[in-house]
Amino acid sequence: MQNTHPMQNEHPVIIQGGMGIAVSDWKLAKSVSQTGQLGVVSGTAINSVLVRRLQDGDAEGNTRRALKAFPSQDIANKILETYFIEGGKPADKPYKRAPMYSINSPKALLQLTVAACFVEVWLAREGHNGKVGLNLLEKIQLPNLACLYGALLADVDYVIMGAGIPREIPGALDLLSQNQTATLKIPVMGMEGDAVMSFNPQEVMENTPLVPLKRPYFFPIVSSAVLANNLKKKSTGRVDGFIVEGPLAGGHNAPPRGPMKLNDRGEPIYGERDAVDLADMKALELPFWMAGYYATPEKLKEVQAQGAQGVQVGTLFAFSDESGVKLEHREKAIADIISKPAPEGGWIFTDPRSSPTNFPFKAARLPGTVSEEALYLQRQRICDLGYLRHAYKKDDGTIGQRCPAEPVKDYVKKGGLEEDTVGRKCLCNALMADVGMGQIQANGQAELPLLTAGDDLNNIVRMIKPGQKSYSAKDVIQYLLA
Repeated sequence: MQNTHPMQNEHPVIIQGGMGIAVSDWKLAKSVSQTGQLGVVSGTAINSVLVRRLQDGDAEGNTRRALKAFPSQDIANKILETYFIEGGKPADKPYKRAPMYSINSPKALLQLTVAACFVEVWLAREGHNGKVGLNLLEKIQLPNLACLYGALLADVDYVIMGAGIPREIPGALDLLSQNQTATLKIPVMGMEGDAVMSFNPQEVMENTPLVPLKRPYFFPIVSSAVLANNLKKKSTGRVDGFIVEGPLAGGHNAPPRGPMKLNDRGEPIYGERDAVDLADMKALELPFWMAGYYATPEKLKEVQAQGAQGVQVGTLFAFSDESGVKLEHREKAIADIISKPAPEGGWIFTDPRSSPTNFPFKAARLPGTVSEEALYLQRQRICDLGYLRHAYKKDDGTIGQRCPAEPVKDYVKKGGLEEDTVGRKCLCNALMADVGMGQIQANGQAELPLLTAGDDLNNIVRMIKPGQKSYSAKDVIQYLLA
C-alpha cells in the first residue's frame, strides 16, 4: 500500500536531524515524536550499534524486548546467541565485531541489519502515536536496502537520506513495501559501468510469512533547488518533499560549487552559488524544510513565510538530555562551551580532508577528541568497521574495498594513492566512541570520540536555563515554537 500525498499541514513543522552513529537513537526520536514533531533515528552503522548494545548486557532489556517483536524469532534468537552477554562484557575487553559488508553480503549479515533497523524504529514508535523517521547516508550504500526493509517492517513513517543523490531509493521503497527484490547500482572505481547489489526480502527472511508494508514518505536531503528538481523528475519513484541543507549544518556538508577554495583556517569557502533560493524550492510544489543554522523561532517563522514547511534541527538535539552522545562527553562539551573562551573561529571546524567520503565534515574543536591533531596522530590506523570504504576493481577483475583512512600501506597496496590518505580520519570508530561504544583495539588502544555538530554549537548556551547544566528535547521544541 502506498501513501497518497497529505496536505502540507499534516507534515510536522520540526524534523529532528538523523545524526549518526546512534546520536539520534530511539530514545531521542521517541521524545521528539511524543511532542507531535518528527523524531528520526539514524540507521548509520545500526548493525554494530545493536551487537554492541547486546554485548554491553542490554541492562534495561529494551533491545531484547524489541527483538521479541521481530517477525522472525529464528533470526532474533540466532542474533542473541551470537552477541548477547549477560551482565555485559568487561569494559577493558574488545567488542566482537559484526562482519563487514560487501556487494554480496552474507545472509546472516543482512538478517542482522534488518533486525537492527527494525529494533531502532520499533523502540522509537513504542507506546505512542507520533511519527518516526529513519535517516540514512547515500554514501554508505551497502547496508541501505536491508536497513530500509527493517524500518518498513517496523512501520516507519518517513525515510530521509543525504550525503549523495539517492535517485534509486524511491523505487526501492516501492518494491520493498511489496516484499519484492530491490537493487542499487554501486559505483566501482576502475570498472566500466556499475556493479548491482540486490536485496530479496523473501530470501533474507527465509520462512517468515510476509505481508504488504506501508510505503513511507521519502525526503532526500539536497543542497540546491536544481538537485531537488532533478530528483523530483528523475528518481525511480515518488519523492514526497525535501530537506534543504546548507553548509552550516553538522556532519557531512555538500562541497562548494566550483573549485574547492579554502579560507585562512583551511575550511572550504562557500559563496553565492551555494545559497538556495527558497522561491525556487517553493516552485517545486513539494513541502521542504530548511536545515543548518535555522534553529531559532525567528528563523523558523522567516522560512515559513517564504514557503518552507519548517526546519530540521540537529545540533540542539545532539546535546540534549535524550541524545545518544555519551553523558560524559555531552556534559564536558557543554561545560567547556559555557566556561571557556571559544577557539579562534568558533567551536566548529569544517574539515575538507577528514572524511573518507571526500565530503567536508564538521568536527567540534573539543579537548580529548581526535579533533586535536596530537591525539589523531597517536591513533594507530585501522579499518575494522568499513562503512566508508569504496569499491574498486582488483587486478584479477574481482571487486575489493578500500578506505583512505585505513593503514596507508594497505590502501596503497590496493591501488589507492598515498596522497588520498593524508588527513583522513576513521569516522566509523570515532563516532562509535561518541556514543560510549568505542572499541578496545588489539594494541590496548581505546578509540577516542570525534563529536560533530553544526555551527549552532557556538550558540548552544541559549538552551541552558539559569541554575541548570542541561536541557531536554522537549525544551528544544518549546523554544523553537515559542
